[in-house]
Amino acid sequence: MENITRDGFSASELFQAGFGLAYNDFIILPGYIDFLPEDVTLETRLTRNIRLKNPIVSSPMDTVTEAKMAISLALLGGIGIIHYNNTIAEQAEQVREVKRYENGFITHPMVLSPEHTIADVDEIKRKYNFSGIPITENGQLRSKLVGIVTNRDIDFEKDRSRKLSEVMTKNVLTAPQGISLSDANKILRASKKGKLPIVDDAGNLVALMSRNDLLKNKEYPFSSKDARKQLRVGAAISTREESKERLAELAKVGVDVIVVDSAQGNSIYQIEMIRYIKQHHPEIEVIGGNVVTEEQCAKLIEAGADALRIGMGPGSICTTQTTMACGRSQATAVYRCAKYAWQFDVPVIADGGIANIGHIAKALAIGASAPMMGSMFAGTQEAPGDYFYENGVRLKRYRGMASLEAMEKGGGKRYFTEESKVKVAQGVSGSVVDKGSVFDYVPYLIQGLKHAFQDLGKRNVAELHNALYSGELRFEGRSMSAQIEGGVHDMYSYKAPKYM
Repeated sequence: MENITRDGFSASELFQAGFGLAYNDFIILPGYIDFLPEDVTLETRLTRNIRLKNPIVSSPMDTVTEAKMAISLALLGGIGIIHYNNTIAEQAEQVREVKRYENGFITHPMVLSPEHTIADVDEIKRKYNFSGIPITENGQLRSKLVGIVTNRDIDFEKDRSRKLSEVMTKNVLTAPQGISLSDANKILRASKKGKLPIVDDAGNLVALMSRNDLLKNKEYPFSSKDARKQLRVGAAISTREESKERLAELAKVGVDVIVVDSAQGNSIYQIEMIRYIKQHHPEIEVIGGNVVTEEQCAKLIEAGADALRIGMGPGSICTTQTTMACGRSQATAVYRCAKYAWQFDVPVIADGGIANIGHIAKALAIGASAPMMGSMFAGTQEAPGDYFYENGVRLKRYRGMASLEAMEKGGGKRYFTEESKVKVAQGVSGSVVDKGSVFDYVPYLIQGLKHAFQDLGKRNVAELHNALYSGELRFEGRSMSAQIEGGVHDMYSYKAPKYM
């Protein structure tokens, strides 16, 4: 055993190549297994002072992260960063919704009016796979509750154009606003109902409780919570002067972390914004970026950043590297920046280029504390937008924040193009396949990641990073033939896994 030559290369040796590496360009050599996947713990740091039970972060994109996504990921041990392609009031309300969330209560239920038809309920069921719709006077939340429509009201109705006022149940069991989760659960259990509307003193609908959601939300032992037991949530701001007003409103509603969202973070504008945040809101953690070099990292760390966001152009809908001839291959960027930031105890977040579980494992293995993902979560039920069909495939819209479509709504703030007469796109708009709910998807990612850690012989992120910097963790480059060999090949046909 003593005469065995160590296989592979240290990360330092691997990344000495004169060209940039992507995640697919290397493989990690296996370690020694003396534990089960269940023994792996994936707790990590998002920033200097915020820890996550699972290394899952969603990107601040307007087709990825709003309150629904942020709530779901926080319950599952991760965190969502809410985009700023909206008004200040809208973004603050999204953050407020996350901070006020209580397991089991649906704070923004789907609502219809008496003038809607059974066909409208059918469409909701087709899109979202649920029924049991509260009916209010004007079809809006916080309007007077006048009935509810469930499957038993409409299953045997042949005329789907009938108005809901003709078929809805008008004598509705309700619970008062402010009721505790346990008391509401007792009412549901005793009534054997599937839905329980929550109303205020005037009879206006303010929330909904669902038996199915209650079962789903029963226990989340890994949920990301602050000291007051509220779910954690982040929000993005730009480096523009108006973001100081946006920041003030976000601070009022209890945002945990701010992402200063710039495509190229090495600017006087970002440095001044980071300093402003740390001076005026020291209770809020700040993630600076995006950066890809040690020199960039140094300036943002000196300015006071509590974490760094790494990546310039590797996203699936990003064209920055092609359009601007600027950026860096993602694996090289993550390794170089993480190694530098390690000296200052500043975590780095690998932003972009993540397409599968293996990429998450590789990002962590080369120094990242967590990956930030956009396309991985686009297409889930919790992502903003409606599903549509194309060639029989169920899809959702997904667009880069530098696409012309997104910049029209304000995404240009990230790229210093907000006031430009001629806008040059650094991203595209497209669509992604329906991935179902993150409540099914994220547990799949986490379990796969635990198996990856087992193969590497590491029980947690800290062990993995220590092995990285000691040279114990070994790597090897992959030729194009090796990459093909490592995937599915030489098959006439095969059935791909659901989340492949």
